[in-house]
Amino acid sequence: MLDVQKIRDDFPILTREVNGKPLVYFDNAATSQTPQVVIDAIVAYYSSYNANIHRGVHTLSQEATDAYEIARKKIQEHFGAKHAHEIILTSGTTHSINIIATGFTSLLSKGDEIIVSALEHHSNIVPWQMLCERTGAILKVIPMNEDGELVMNVYDQLLSNRTKLVFTNHISNALGTINPIEEIIEKAHRIGAAVLIDGAQACPHVKPDVKALDVDFYVASAHKLCGPTGVGMLYGKEEWLNKLPPYQGGGEMIEQVTFEKTTYAGLPHKFEAGTPNICGGIAFGVALDYMNSIGFENIAAYENELLEYGTQKLLEIEGLKIYGTSKNKTSVISFNLDNIHPYDVGTIVDKLGIAVRTGHHCAQPIMDFYKIPGTVRASFSFYNTKEEIDALVEAVKKAKMMLS
Repeated sequence: MLDVQKIRDDFPILTREVNGKPLVYFDNAATSQTPQVVIDAIVAYYSSYNANIHRGVHTLSQEATDAYEIARKKIQEHFGAKHAHEIILTSGTTHSINIIATGFTSLLSKGDEIIVSALEHHSNIVPWQMLCERTGAILKVIPMNEDGELVMNVYDQLLSNRTKLVFTNHISNALGTINPIEEIIEKAHRIGAAVLIDGAQACPHVKPDVKALDVDFYVASAHKLCGPTGVGMLYGKEEWLNKLPPYQGGGEMIEQVTFEKTTYAGLPHKFEAGTPNICGGIAFGVALDYMNSIGFENIAAYENELLEYGTQKLLEIEGLKIYGTSKNKTSVISFNLDNIHPYDVGTIVDKLGIAVRTGHHCAQPIMDFYKIPGTVRASFSFYNTKEEIDALVEAVKKAKMMLS
């Protein structure tokens, strides 16, 4: 059992008020909050050893380099990668996906096929569309059903000897659906296709083991894991990362530079041009330490309890419909209220101090499937409580009364 009150004490922001009410933060699928230990790590970097890394012999540079590479090692161990150099530190999930989408430009030909799922965030749709425009490859889509689940028998039909890449999210940001990624990876590998899994929404709730999954690429963002914004990671199998060209040119990613020819550095530096978000990378490692100290099994069990409680309480409101009813889902509830626009519901709920997300959640194809403009999304984390869910329920009831 988690000591939720003790955990809440770790997050300074949870003591503030919004519109004269105690803050209830249910927008965790957009970004998690940051514990004091991570804030302290950020302050310590800038106040004690702020320096550029990998390039200096002076003490501050060496201290910063050591801390940054220790963070990379923590990320490697957390995700179960075989080598630390298979972890590329990026600005976030979107950056990570674009590295791979750009790199495959030279590996695809006209008529090759790539497969994406209907449950994707725009960041896992648009880069692949751009790749198809550059190469003449064809984008195919695994459809979804009314429960917000992928139709896996159609996936089987889409796979062929022309399939070169498959990509899907581990968990849907809009609906909370947990996708059967083990099956997706295994079937893609049977026909020789590479697989990228977008783990941005999964990593706050589960601890993926990339080696056990046998996935080719896995991407995530620190800010969904109690870390800072502007930093994330790309895991890639060593053999794949060696095949792909650098994403950007600049300092750090080179071995030798002359005006006649440049040779590139080995992994991971080949994909890390320029000065990185040093402080962010270090804080990413601290955030993983913090979450591992709580335990991902404990987090998953408690968040599932919140999901079941919130689902039951919200469905007691007449006229409320939940989108995404898969039995295999995480702590996200997307809903609408009668014929009331989600933006209007979200505005009233905010006046009562409750932060929820409204709109299409960068997953417009999902909303088009349901023929709705968007949803109200409440996404729970391990520092939330059932009492906060009760406050949300009362706020939604008030919104219904005012807007009906």
